[in-house]
Amino acid sequence: MNKLFSAALLTVSFAAFPVLSDHHGSNEQAVGPQLEINEWNVPYEGPRSRDPWVGGEDLIWFVGQRTHYVGQLIPSTGEFHKFALQDGAGPHTVISDHRGAWYAGNRAAHIGLVNPENGEISKFTPPGDGPRDVHTMDWDSRGNIWFTEQGGNRIGYFDTAAETFTMYEVTTPRARPYGIVVHNDEPWVVMLGTNQIATVRDGELVEIEVPREAARIRRLAVAENGTVWFGDYAAGYIGSFNPESGMFGEWQMPAGESSRPYAVAMDAKQHFWVVETGVQPNRFVAFDTASETWSDLFEVPSGAGTVRHMVYDEDTNSIWFGTDKNTIGQAKISD
Repeated sequence: MNKLFSAALLTVSFAAFPVLSDHHGSNEQAVGPQLEINEWNVPYEGPRSRDPWVGGEDLIWFVGQRTHYVGQLIPSTGEFHKFALQDGAGPHTVISDHRGAWYAGNRAAHIGLVNPENGEISKFTPPGDGPRDVHTMDWDSRGNIWFTEQGGNRIGYFDTAAETFTMYEVTTPRARPYGIVVHNDEPWVVMLGTNQIATVRDGELVEIEVPREAARIRRLAVAENGTVWFGDYAAGYIGSFNPESGMFGEWQMPAGESSRPYAVAMDAKQHFWVVETGVQPNRFVAFDTASETWSDLFEVPSGAGTVRHMVYDEDTNSIWFGTDKNTIGQAKISD
């Protein structure tokens, strides 16, 4: 059964080679964690290869948003594989498990599952009559999927075993639910169309206002202690929210109002990594959440255009990202 709730307040293979970068620090002496950035040129029509996901020891999944495919990269060899989707699918995010790769069919109102053994695709359609533009997804501990619908103005939960949806309607009009992460089985969401973040507790959607009314947030990450960290795309700040105390914090980014913070990730040492996309080349920078200090700056060698989403892999201590220059990148962290 589907439930609706309202809120409270063919396979083709190619080989490619990585492009390496040198870091560009803000000071002559290294400050904070350091990065080595490698990029692989995607051999399929682009330009927007995006949203990589670590699918195993030597497997990275990603999607081609504008040319409608789910892709694989084997980092050790530079080999790529491609699974074609229906025209117009507009895949936006991919996450994987033992069943295959689950993608967000952003322009075709579905969540899809690609079977990598035979290329077969299963589709699951959220209930309702609106856009159902599945945007960003993340796992809970039971192998079920939390996701956002930006145009649909909803947050959804998909039980992958029962194949049922539970949908939560956002009360703020045109709030545009965007990035989502799940921490201790609690989803945290940012609302790009307004100055809000949100979560679901005890079956109810809770909308929380960020103090600065002009704030517009795209992505977020959650620290080990439960503090929610996010980037304010509109004004060039990062912010934090402590769910226990209800307190917010805010820090201006190195490039100030020109920063346009987009993709973010939290590493194992609780460094909050952010990509400044308002400058070219795009550049990575880390904020030490304990000392509240910024690291050196690290330029993306391709320039990136825009890094929209990225994930941290603790096994390799690295961040995987995609760019509008049709590359998949790995940023290896050292201290």
